[in-house]
Amino acid sequence: MSASRQVVGDLDTRPALQHPAMLAGPVRATLARLSESDAARCAVAAIDPDFADTAALCERYGVAPESSANCVVVTGRRSGEQRWAACVVLATTRADVNGVVRRRLDVRKASFASQDEAVAATGMEYGGITPLGLPEGWPLLLDPTVAAAGELVIGSGLRRSKLVVPGGLLAGLPGAEVLDGLGR
Repeated sequence: MSASRQVVGDLDTRPALQHPAMLAGPVRATLARLSESDAARCAVAAIDPDFADTAALCERYGVAPESSANCVVVTGRRSGEQRWAACVVLATTRADVNGVVRRRLDVRKASFASQDEAVAATGMEYGGITPLGLPEGWPLLLDPTVAAAGELVIGSGLRRSKLVVPGGLLAGLPGAEVLDGLGR
């Protein structure tokens, strides 16, 4: 294996920007806007799309759940205005949607976006939604454990691949906010 490759679990990773076909359009565009050094810290791995969901991925590819993060799309309304956010928590936790997220969005009730809503709003495949490439203006809510993580396996915007990125890189994305208690 060459020095430029990384392996997380049994994932065979490669530099993400060198494999644009393995990334959804919004993800490719976001990676291309990162500094050269940040982009170089992002890797991509091909996976069987039948194992894109976190539990299946971790079991099939030997990825520790604490090294995997989930990105969920949440929405709520206030005064007729629909508000959106993406929440990223470790796979070992769940996002506190009706506590921390509801208060952050300042809505009466927050809920997970439907599959159709999430796909239409993000331009990504369900099961591959990722914090890279989200619509402009969306808050990106991160649990502190995500921001502090070394390398994390996250979606690539497609079900057929996964990204491996440092948690600190996610914390530096536009709109990113680290919220205590987000992951429970």
